Amino acid sequence: MTTDHGHDLLFGTFVTPTNHPVHQAVEQAVVADRAGLDLVTFQDHPYLPRFHDTWTLLGYAAARTERVRLAPNVTNLPLRPPAVLARAAASLDLLSGGRVELGLGAGGFWDGIAAMGGPRRSPGESVEALEEAIAIIRGVWDPQERGGLSVRGTHYDVHGAKRGPAPAHPIGIWVGAYKPRMLRLVGRLADGWLPSLQYLPGGARSLAGMNERIDDAAVAAGREPGEVRRLLNIGGRFAARGGGFLQGPPAQWAEELAGVALAYGTSGFLLASDDTTLTETFAAEVAPAVRELVAAARAS
Repeated sequence: MTTDHGHDLLFGTFVTPTNHPVHQAVEQAVVADRAGLDLVTFQDHPYLPRFHDTWTLLGYAAARTERVRLAPNVTNLPLRPPAVLARAAASLDLLSGGRVELGLGAGGFWDGIAAMGGPRRSPGESVEALEEAIAIIRGVWDPQERGGLSVRGTHYDVHGAKRGPAPAHPIGIWVGAYKPRMLRLVGRLADGWLPSLQYLPGGARSLAGMNERIDDAAVAAGREPGEVRRLLNIGGRFAARGGGFLQGPPAQWAEELAGVALAYGTSGFLLASDDTTLTETFAAEVAPAVRELVAAARAS
């Protein structure tokens, strides 16, 4: 069983960056910031014209907020060259006072990616490319290392690139992953795991076996499993009476999310929300209650 290994519980939102005339996605970031949430994340689907560009949104949201952390959830790697992505993330982290994390995905929706000029990768190629990209990103973020950066990979060929800038804080690389090879990569190389509950075949119960793959890979790589933070994208609705997982009053949500945190070591919950009331209720009534329940359970 994976535990949290000392990670503080994080609560945030997972916003769909739809091209809306009143910039609803950024307004949701402002709402989350004022409500006291820890993190605001945006989907990244560059091939969809109805979405704002995610990195442009992140920069605009950083300027409109004061304390909330920001991240893509998750970056579409095939359409974001890793050396450029590393500089974009580090630059925004410096400009925002250390408020950026990097959600990273190997890709999906290959027709859309290919239509934009990106590669069409097999599952195995996606894992290889992601591993090469992580090496490049970490190398760019390390200007103290002497000499230019060279990663001569199958999918990315960087040779002699100048390093830097270093981000304002150690940016976490949180990988969205589900398949065994990708989970093993998370255990070996990532700072966090960021799946979506709706894509887990057995719901939250799937976390146990997937955590085990991450843990085993971490140990085999000489790491402590607790170095990999476990986050989870969730969705639900508030109602007066319960009707299923995260379908009921805030107190029910708190009990259910505390159960997930205690059973599976999940230390970050990101609610899919484009609705101000949903976000504010999650921040005001669910997040503090989950923290109290988890703290009480661990103390006892």
